[in-house]
Amino acid sequence: MLGASFDSTKTSLEDLLQDVEDGDLQLPDFQRGWVWDDDRIRSLLASVSVSFPIGAIMTLQSGGDVNFQTRPIEGSGSDGSQEPSILLLDGQQRLTSLYQALMTAQPVATRDSRGKAIKRLYYVNMELALRDDVDRDEWIVSVPDDGKVRTLRDVSLDLSTKDREFELGYFPANQMFDTFEWRDGYANYWANDPEKTRFWNRFERRIVRAFARYQLPVIALGRETTKEAVCLVFEKVNTGGVTLTVFELLTASFAAEGYQLRDDWAERERRLESTYPVLGDLQSTEFLQVVTLLATLSKQPVSSVGCRRREILALSVDEYESFADRAEAGFEAAAKFLHGEHIFHSRDVPYRSQLVPLAAILAALGSDYESVKARDQIRRWYWNGVLGETYGGSTETIFARDLPEVTDWIRNDGPEPSTVSNALFQASRLRTLRRRNSAAYKGIHALLMREGCADFLTGQKMEQATYFEENVDIHHIFPQTWCRRQGIRDRDFNSIINKTPLTARTNRRLGGRAPSVYRRTILEEAKSESHASEIVQSHRIDDQILFADDFWGFYRDRARQLISLIETTTGKQVVVDDIEFANRDALVDEFDDGPIDWASEAAS
Repeated sequence: MLGASFDSTKTSLEDLLQDVEDGDLQLPDFQRGWVWDDDRIRSLLASVSVSFPIGAIMTLQSGGDVNFQTRPIEGSGSDGSQEPSILLLDGQQRLTSLYQALMTAQPVATRDSRGKAIKRLYYVNMELALRDDVDRDEWIVSVPDDGKVRTLRDVSLDLSTKDREFELGYFPANQMFDTFEWRDGYANYWANDPEKTRFWNRFERRIVRAFARYQLPVIALGRETTKEAVCLVFEKVNTGGVTLTVFELLTASFAAEGYQLRDDWAERERRLESTYPVLGDLQSTEFLQVVTLLATLSKQPVSSVGCRRREILALSVDEYESFADRAEAGFEAAAKFLHGEHIFHSRDVPYRSQLVPLAAILAALGSDYESVKARDQIRRWYWNGVLGETYGGSTETIFARDLPEVTDWIRNDGPEPSTVSNALFQASRLRTLRRRNSAAYKGIHALLMREGCADFLTGQKMEQATYFEENVDIHHIFPQTWCRRQGIRDRDFNSIINKTPLTARTNRRLGGRAPSVYRRTILEEAKSESHASEIVQSHRIDDQILFADDFWGFYRDRARQLISLIETTTGKQVVVDDIEFANRDALVDEFDDGPIDWASEAAS
């Protein structure tokens, strides 16, 4: 494994728990809190009691180049002042559960099956533990912190005193590694009854010794292990199912140097998201990617530019502090750019991932972005990325390519960036853009608003205020119910070709009526017939074809107009790759077979 060396061994459970007690074994601060519930703790104790395997743990030897802020395992006797020699990377839930149940006199703060917080003490039912016909989970018992298990009417089990434990034969799990005092009390309670002594001896041989002899497999990473390897190892072995982010790893690393990365990011996140809704759900890792791109861009050669996990984890505190403000300014500039393109909300951003290079490019350009030419170039790069659907796959390599290429293009009249030169939009793609999870779908929605389309009834253009106040979204032009009555298939009328930005209120008023019918509603609200035509045409729709209820005529004409819009925006010719679009001036009609039987189509 790159950057990691390890040994595989076994260590006694008692020794590991004692290391936890002494503070010699602690957690790196990127580990989440302890979350196991009561049933899982009982099952874990039952497995140890019969020497069943419970999985390996993974540790990291401290003292190497990887320096993390650390914290004691929850409930341990350590106050955290001692420098640990070992960090626990995997096995936190198991080791914390075992420590709290077996090593402390305090009740374990856990949760029941419904997630309610409870406190529990754990016992072994001695009689059941020595029977072969009883399932192991039945002899591990948890009781409330006062020692009493209650039913609706009375107390079904009372272990509130030592004498009750002795009388009923319930051995406290937290005495498992130090049985002498409890054993003496048990013997005295039963007046050294030989039968009870034999009973205890059987219990000790079978159960107590099982705990004393239990060994856990340990994968021990050496101190020379790199941060990247720690991150990769954690993700591969973490049994909690929650992926470790580079932000959490870097937070623990920076904290060891006295820098609170989490606090710094929280304040930046609050400023950005409260001011710009389009930056909602901005991720800490995205911010680190921009910081890293800027930091690596400042170095030579240009090939060093990158923001993969390895480059992010190599960030120093000084580098973060040097570039974090510029990264924040880059995101602010990106938000303003998106607003100018009529992308106002985070859900409407075509590619979330494209925010990273956009913010990095704008941060790197600074005042060089202010010219009209530079803004046009950024706009062309952005929309070629969206409509060319560049950012749908692996992105870090594209980020590292776009930042130097776009900045060189703008500052030095360098060659056209790869994202622009390689972009390709095929005309037939319009037919398959049906859902808002597609970047190109959301992009065309924004472009129509940017081009000044006005709401069918209010006549208002889709500016920011209208967008939020009137709940603008993309809606069908020929309504779904009408299309189905005409035998038009979902795949055709759900295409972006038959959709446009409208307010929610307008969409409701138009209802499921034919365009020739809802035309009257538009005319009632418009100043004149010519104004109504102007409103409809602002959506790249021929109003005469629309109001003639000619779906296929509209479909072909709207496709042609959207192709023109895409070509104007990207500066590139759309590829006509389908027989339907073979004639750019008059699309070949593939619908001459007549209407489709909707019922048959739905059944198929």
